[in-house]
Amino acid sequence: MTTSAAPAPTLTPALTRALSLTRTTATATRVLRQLGHDPRTIALLLLIPCVMLFLLRYVFDGSPRTFDNIGASLLGIFPLITMFLVTSIATLRERTSGTLERLLAMPLGKADLIAGYALAFGTLAIVQSALATGLAVWFLGLDVTGSPWLLLLVALLDALLGTALGLFVSAFAASEFQAVQFMPAVIFPQLLLCGLFTPRDNMHPALEAVSDVLPMSYAVDGMNEVLRHTDMTAAFVRDALIVAGCALLVLALGAATLKRRTA
Repeated sequence: MTTSAAPAPTLTPALTRALSLTRTTATATRVLRQLGHDPRTIALLLLIPCVMLFLLRYVFDGSPRTFDNIGASLLGIFPLITMFLVTSIATLRERTSGTLERLLAMPLGKADLIAGYALAFGTLAIVQSALATGLAVWFLGLDVTGSPWLLLLVALLDALLGTALGLFVSAFAASEFQAVQFMPAVIFPQLLLCGLFTPRDNMHPALEAVSDVLPMSYAVDGMNEVLRHTDMTAAFVRDALIVAGCALLVLALGAATLKRRTA
């Protein structure tokens, strides 16, 4: 009499998909370790926003007030752009190399993977935002009415938003070149409509309506609130919550669109 072999144990969807702090932290540690071996990427993340702010300050050397007016806004925009570029390319590189497919074959859910990447790049975003804010306020003389800590908060939220957008668009690119091509589609329209070049209420009503649903608009509005008001205003809290909510929403979409198999 023969007996059939017992079926191999399988991982339930709940086990593989539930967010785990241990798996998330392990993923973040792995990503940070890999980035530590890539000094050019670290330099891009940490130094480019500072260099851009430095250049901007001395472009307007004869008009310091102009730097005060737009420097705060760009303090949030530069981290968003750099985090978008680096995150989208780094995530796509792991997907095309097969690393993501191997990781997702393990007891690692999509939420763990996305949260781990967000935690790793978010840690770098904290350092990046602190360096850029410190340089702008205490070295380049950016004159703000409110607390520099509120500037740092918005800059950090913008960097996290850039991370979330980079993770999201990497799912739709087949190469690093295509990932970079998403920048004109995702970043440039927000840059033009965020109120950096002209107040949003001066735009054509159709464009103003579009700008009202773009997260970068609220990032710029939040920076302007710190620039003009001594205390934290209700408008600032609203803008910060919208940027944070958009980042969380895009992260959730990134987890939903993450593919287990590489095309």
